[in-house]
Amino acid sequence: MTTRRPAEARPAVTVLVVAKEPVPGRVKTRLTPPFTPAQAAAVAEAAIADTLTAVSGLARIPGLGAVRPVLVLDGAAGPWLRVPVEVVPQAAGPFDVRLAAAFDAVSGPALLIGMDTPQVTPALLADACRALGRADAVFGPAADGGWWALGLRRPDGGLLRGVATSRPDTGARQRDRLTRAGLRVATLPVLRDVDTCADADAVARLVPHGRFAAAVRGVTGGATAATQALVTR
Repeated sequence: MTTRRPAEARPAVTVLVVAKEPVPGRVKTRLTPPFTPAQAAAVAEAAIADTLTAVSGLARIPGLGAVRPVLVLDGAAGPWLRVPVEVVPQAAGPFDVRLAAAFDAVSGPALLIGMDTPQVTPALLADACRALGRADAVFGPAADGGWWALGLRRPDGGLLRGVATSRPDTGARQRDRLTRAGLRVATLPVLRDVDTCADADAVARLVPHGRFAAAVRGVTGGATAATQALVTR
């Protein structure tokens, strides 16, 4: 008679949300003008809220396993942070160093996303978490040439340090770094980052019932962000 070994529990995936405190004049500066700094900050706050809501939705997906959401924050938490979440400070230094440090602080599988894709869904994040059980890394390319998600089964900040950010080829460089390290990389769908007014308008149309879309409508009065930009010139 043979006894069946119990299946090993899947290790918890840490979902790192890298964000900046929505302080007017410090966030979403490419939206100003036509947005005022305060309006841009309100849009950023809503983007963070929708992103964290999507991450919290992972807990309701059957069979996914344990997930640990962490907000890696540049700034201070406050009343603006309305979604309960563990908060840790970002490291000092250039952005690639900050991202690398976030991974280095995690001991198990980790998925890192930012605050610029409020259209992300629990289902898409769940697919990324599951992919970490099959691949060494998951990579979510952004429409502007960057990336919106990066997951590592075995976190190693050295895979990010030195990869220049905010460039049209940042995504290609980061993926090349992964493949050169011999990692098997699973690819996620392309998403559009919110950097400009046109981006804000396009993403708000994708998720019209979210807080992000409501914040954009609150600024534009129902007009598209692109139209509002033309009107205020």
